[in-house]
Amino acid sequence: SIKNYNPDSKCILTIGTFDGVHIGHKKIIKSLVKLAKSKKIESTILTFFPHPRMVLQKESNLKLIDTLDEKKNLLNKLGVDNLIVHPFSKAFSRLTSLEFCRDFLVNQLRIDTLLIGYDHHFGHNREATSKDLAAMGQTYSFDVRIIPAQDISSITVSSTKVRKAIKSSDFMLVKKFLGRYFELTGIVIKGDGIGRTIDFPTANIKVEESYKLIPLSGVYLVLVKCKHNLLKGMMNIGMRPTINGKCQSLEVHLFNFNKDIYDQKLKILFIEKIRDEQKFESLDALKKQLEKDKEISKRSLIKRGLH
Repeated sequence: SIKNYNPDSKCILTIGTFDGVHIGHKKIIKSLVKLAKSKKIESTILTFFPHPRMVLQKESNLKLIDTLDEKKNLLNKLGVDNLIVHPFSKAFSRLTSLEFCRDFLVNQLRIDTLLIGYDHHFGHNREATSKDLAAMGQTYSFDVRIIPAQDISSITVSSTKVRKAIKSSDFMLVKKFLGRYFELTGIVIKGDGIGRTIDFPTANIKVEESYKLIPLSGVYLVLVKCKHNLLKGMMNIGMRPTINGKCQSLEVHLFNFNKDIYDQKLKILFIEKIRDEQKFESLDALKKQLEKDKEISKRSLIKRGLH
């Protein structure tokens, strides 16, 4: 937090929500890290939680591509020195651009350089532009580097586009936008054991964060990171209509795997959607379909060079 951030020297900073840490975000962050190394000072990201839209838009049921922990891990891999997560509140949103610049950026974060996109707005009602920030930089002795429009527009991606691609189950497009597979992290909890009775044992996944974007109901081909192992499997998301399920469940069947993994954390990577969820007349009919799904999944793994 800003309260326990006590820098020994000045830093180079960028600001944003960075939901999804997509290829556009990565371009900005790589520039940040490179510039910091050239100046021999630390690279710092200031981000906010909850997402501003969750606080400011009354009807917002916005779901996020990454949980806060997932975002931290992704940013850490990009070599950022410091990540500051500041609580976003209505009171914070009412700060003027001058108050934000003077009290946060200059007095608390001690910035040397601020790296922002050409279309960046900040302060109460997004009143100030990147040009206003450049003027404040002259007043408070910090440099403002603006990423030009052509650099940003050359990467036609946004967090909104990524969310739409996830909601339409286009995971090839999602991978193109993110530069990685969409992931979902959860803990393995006890289920009702029905999968085991039809030789399709499943790990039931509980996602702690209610704001995490979950793909639509259906059966998916997935890769699963369990400790240091990368496993293959298929995941069902939905209400389990064949057994008259009452609430959404997330279950993953791991191929060639039969170990006790209760209470372990799994990271699930989505490769493609196999089919929609459907109701079968019996568990036997469900088993026959799952065997077909498994064959389709294995063929797809071979086609993609993931077998």
